[in-house]
Amino acid sequence: MNEERQAYRIRQLLNYGLQDISRTSIRRMEAARHMALSRQKAPTAILSIAGFGSMETQIISRGSNGKQNSGFKQILAICALLFGMWLSFNWHSDQYVAEVEAVDSALLTDDLPPDVFLDTEFLEWLKDDTSEE
Repeated sequence: MNEERQAYRIRQLLNYGLQDISRTSIRRMEAARHMALSRQKAPTAILSIAGFGSMETQIISRGSNGKQNSGFKQILAICALLFGMWLSFNWHSDQYVAEVEAVDSALLTDDLPPDVFLDTEFLEWLKDDTSEE
């Protein structure tokens, strides 16, 4: 309620001196107001789908006249994300190959020949927990 009262008092003070302003000054201020309003950017609604649609429509709607730095930054961010995903995939692939290589090396350096691992009875013997120690 206090803010409304202050706004009312300010409006009254501004209106009190309005009669003393000349007609030419009023016309100049009105022209300046109209010029400022015509230069004000109007908000536009842009359809976007998860952010990517917004980038495309902004680039298309701006055309060659507007700034395209934000679109460039978004494209650069997408490229960086894809590069990071590719790098991660390659690193995990290298880790998998290293693990398989370690298992293969252990099998090859073992005392048992590889044919033993193809024998089903030997595999059953390995799984049997009741074997004597």
